[in-house]
Amino acid sequence: MRRLDHRDAIDFVEIQSAAGSPISTDALMKRFHAQERGQPIVSGAAAFAAMWRAIPLLRPFGLLARFRPVLWLLERLYRGFLVIRPWLQRRVWQMVET
Repeated sequence: MRRLDHRDAIDFVEIQSAAGSPISTDALMKRFHAQERGQPIVSGAAAFAAMWRAIPLLRPFGLLARFRPVLWLLERLYRGFLVIRPWLQRRVWQMVET
C-alpha cells in the first residue's frame, strides 16, 4: 500500500509508535485500524476502505465499500482472513527461513 500511496496521503504508524493511541496494543495487533481526517477510528474492512479512498487507484473500491451490504461482505471476508492469518504467517516465515 505504501508503494501505491504516491501522494503520501496516508500516515502509516507502527504499532510500537502508537503509545498515545486510545486503542490497546493488543487490539491494534488483532485488527487493522485507520482514521480518516475528522472521522472516528475504524477497524477491519472499514479501515481498509478508508485507506483505499486515499489511494487514487483504489478509490473506487473504497467508495463502493460505503454501501452497507458491500462493507458487510468485506467485513465477513476480513474475519475469514483473520482466521487463516496465523497459518499464512507461519508459511511465509517457513519460506523465508529456507
